[in-house]
Amino acid sequence: MLRLGVQKDWSARWFQSNGSHLSGYWDASFGFWRETQYQNVPGAHESLTDIGFTPVFRWEHDNKKGIYYEGGIGVHRLSELYNNDTYRLSTLFQFGDHIGIGYVFDNNWEVGAKIQHFSNGGYRKPNTGVNFLELKAAYHF
Repeated sequence: MLRLGVQKDWSARWFQSNGSHLSGYWDASFGFWRETQYQNVPGAHESLTDIGFTPVFRWEHDNKKGIYYEGGIGVHRLSELYNNDTYRLSTLFQFGDHIGIGYVFDNNWEVGAKIQHFSNGGYRKPNTGVNFLELKAAYHF
């Protein structure tokens, strides 16, 4: 998966303690997925896109530099049904939740990693869900 996103920081600072606080951001994203075992056929390829919107909570330093921890639950709309090997999603609408960790450098560059899970919440079967390990590089304007 390859994802591009635009984020808008919240101005809130909850639970301030020892130079850190809980805040967050809005994340609007566009993703491109490449399936390599489409419909359980090795070597069969299929691609789909997803558009997502996620509120993300982040525990960070007051100066917004250094290490952070985050988590969020948002909504996604897929262009096609995901059907890759034994993992299938039966709806185009999906919830996307994640937890992550990262670091913001003094020059405003950020690197991070997160585990993201997509699922329709069980309102239609099959719903095996799909998990991704994602690496992130971002620049704060």
